[in-house]
Amino acid sequence: MFADATGAWEELPGGLSLRTELSVRGMRFAAKHGLAYERTDGEVPSIIFAPGEQAGHGNFHERAYQAICGNAEWARRLKKVHTAHKRVRARADWQWMELDCANSSDALLMNVFCYPGVMESEGVRALLGVGAGAVPEFGVKPRTPLKGGKRDGMTDNTEVDMRVGDLLVEAKLTESDFQTARLSLIERYRDLEEVFETDELPVRNGTVLGYQLIRGTLAASASGCSFGVVCDARRPELVEIWYAVMRAVRSFELRCRLKLLTWQELAGVVPEELGEFLAEKYGVVSG
Repeated sequence: MFADATGAWEELPGGLSLRTELSVRGMRFAAKHGLAYERTDGEVPSIIFAPGEQAGHGNFHERAYQAICGNAEWARRLKKVHTAHKRVRARADWQWMELDCANSSDALLMNVFCYPGVMESEGVRALLGVGAGAVPEFGVKPRTPLKGGKRDGMTDNTEVDMRVGDLLVEAKLTESDFQTARLSLIERYRDLEEVFETDELPVRNGTVLGYQLIRGTLAASASGCSFGVVCDARRPELVEIWYAVMRAVRSFELRCRLKLLTWQELAGVVPEELGEFLAEKYGVVSG
């Protein structure tokens, strides 16, 4: 089932997955608003929206997109090419970008946090635990120390999805997990054993689960920041992985700086117009 813009629930056939639901919603959204789109190949095709002819974009709320285009750092995120584009170049009328995709968690993140007035909302700031004046940054490299020490330039080069104030954020929507890694990759981090009870980290068949969560927690520890996950309430398996990683954290003080938020919680405190957009396009409804 999924909720329409009025909050009413509609039954869909076949127990559709969230990815399928978003594809159905994307096609309906495009038809309603006269938007151009393509579909990716695969068992569950994704919807790829075309940039509009008048500085709009079908995958973004109009006001959020205007704000993104008016900020050079934010607009840079729009330029990452979609990995599937080369396979369908002959069919597509435009070059696909990652944030054109209806399933993109980065696009959803920017729809919410680039929308004018969102960071002035006391409800939003209270959920995030950040103060007034915080400005979102996207694709941030926290430079978490690796073994060898900062003085040797040994830091991690990976990104977190957003930093706002002193909060680092990893966002998920339809992604299957928080990435996995060999134990040897995790062991490169300087503070791993200081931060975690390594025997308590979630492991399956010799592979560590929640690699992005472990990295984010280590980044928060090294920088004195908080670290939060934003995911969909319809994805309880992602919530469980995050709880499993949090349970392995040694320090009570650090665990208090780790957060779990859902898109549904955010939908309850954002401006009404944005909330209506999230309900229609993503099925994200507060409560």
